[in-house]
Amino acid sequence: MAGVSEGASGIPDPRLRAYVRGYEGYLLRDFAPGTHVGMPGTGLTVIVTIDEPLDVPISSHPEQAPASWDTLASGLTVRPTLIAHNGFQHGIQLDMTPLGCRALFGVPTAALGSWIVDLSDVFGPGARELWERLSITGGWPERFGILDEILLRRIAPVHWDAELARAWELLSGPDPAVRVAAVADEIGWSRRHLGNRFTAEFGVTPKDLVRIARFERSHRMLRRPVPPPLAEVAISTGYYDQAHMAREWRELAGMPPSVWREREVFPFVQDQLEPQAGG
Repeated sequence: MAGVSEGASGIPDPRLRAYVRGYEGYLLRDFAPGTHVGMPGTGLTVIVTIDEPLDVPISSHPEQAPASWDTLASGLTVRPTLIAHNGFQHGIQLDMTPLGCRALFGVPTAALGSWIVDLSDVFGPGARELWERLSITGGWPERFGILDEILLRRIAPVHWDAELARAWELLSGPDPAVRVAAVADEIGWSRRHLGNRFTAEFGVTPKDLVRIARFERSHRMLRRPVPPPLAEVAISTGYYDQAHMAREWRELAGMPPSVWREREVFPFVQDQLEPQAGG
């Protein structure tokens, strides 16, 4: 069955970019029914659906029951989420930063953990307004403008300790050789103190964030229509070798990268979407 994709990437209003890194609008239809793997990443996941709810039979939190969601939010995790679909998905996903969780939801990322929650639980009536207005609005730029409008109403100033912000920047950044002990030394904290403060704010340990960032880099490379060889991806993204990357993928994605490439359809379709400015 030949699937059809329509959608766009959006850039939030400049006043929001410390809190939301981007908008991804998607419309995928006429695919064969199946499942899609929601991957761990360094951003929080926020989704507002259009037309049909999102069916999640297996959450990244092992104690969460299967459920369907019109809107949802989830924190950081080291486990995959399984999303079932009937060949159709339509909505907008927001790539939110931990600072955005504080500024928009009023709670640390650790408060969400790997649970999926209804967006209204953390965003209040604005979640319902988003869902209703996005559902009746055509055109991705117009929808991104609605997101800008409603999010800007909610922004509250946030103060982070400079040391904690710097630790996040380094551990989630592009350096494949980053080490937790070196980061602790740079910010002047003991490794134990860094671990305690970091986990209390972000819900994952410093070591796990390094793993997530490394996995995210490899995932990004493997989403290319013509990805590099697996061994090249492994070395360039910070793994010891291809076998090390395969072991990490089995834990973080539920399968090795070669199997994921064979089974997954949606990411490669979405990578072809035309970027559009939002806000």
